Amino acid sequence: MSQTSTKARLAMIQAFSEFMDSGSQSATVIFYQGVQPANTSIAADSNNALVTLVFPEPCIKEVTPTYVELHPTDTGLVIKTSTATWARIYNGAGEVAADLTVGVDISLANTNFALGGTLSVTSIKLRP
Repeated sequence: MSQTSTKARLAMIQAFSEFMDSGSQSATVIFYQGVQPANTSIAADSNNALVTLVFPEPCIKEVTPTYVELHPTDTGLVIKTSTATWARIYNGAGEVAADLTVGVDISLANTNFALGGTLSVTSIKLRP
């Protein structure tokens, strides 16, 4: 399949968001320092975790003709001073949903986290 329509890609993003809601817990996103694993099947080093954010259920806020918007996360406490380089999204069953490179796949106002600081993601729009 070399090209898919915008409508089809939006349906795939919506299915991804529904996958995030699967399981008995809420989906989370954890920001990490250091080198991002080559793929999602490689376990993340928990020693590199900086902050964990929790999505509400359901995580989908709105589906539009051009994007799927997720609800904002809760506010998480930063547990280590460092620079966030990547993030991993886990669904409610603890399964890896996606890895995101900070500055490429996800933008943060400040990538330098300070111990005891807080972080929340207020706007998440997945675009095809």
